[in-house]
Amino acid sequence: MRNLLLAAALAGGLAACGQSTDESANQAASAAPAKKKIPYCFFQDQEMKGWSAKRGKDGNIIVKGKVYREDSRYQAILDPAEVSGTKAEVSPNLQQNPGTYGAPGDWWDVSQTISNSAAVDTVDVTCGGKVLADFKLKPKG
Repeated sequence: MRNLLLAAALAGGLAACGQSTDESANQAASAAPAKKKIPYCFFQDQEMKGWSAKRGKDGNIIVKGKVYREDSRYQAILDPAEVSGTKAEVSPNLQQNPGTYGAPGDWWDVSQTISNSAAVDTVDVTCGGKVLADFKLKPKG
């Protein structure tokens, strides 16, 4: 009986070793780059305006605009920039308003400094896959 248990344990151990190689091969295959999901846009075109992008003294790009949100329980913000090579993309979004008041006239001033953006030469402001503004800037060199 003891030999039977030992043989079963060895067989199970060997089978587990073979499975781990299969699992790591499956994980490597599933690690292929996934298609970027287009985020939902909470705003209509007429609710976003005044976009600008300029390079600051430190070389980083500053993006500004105005976003309308009538419901003052929510605050308009810019999501963190996605930088890929020489291109950056920012998008407006909503978050719960941490304050007790809304924006004047329900127009929120939104801005973001894109850190480490000295090499970036193109900035897109997008919402739901739609490009709202496209800026070409000289790289800081």
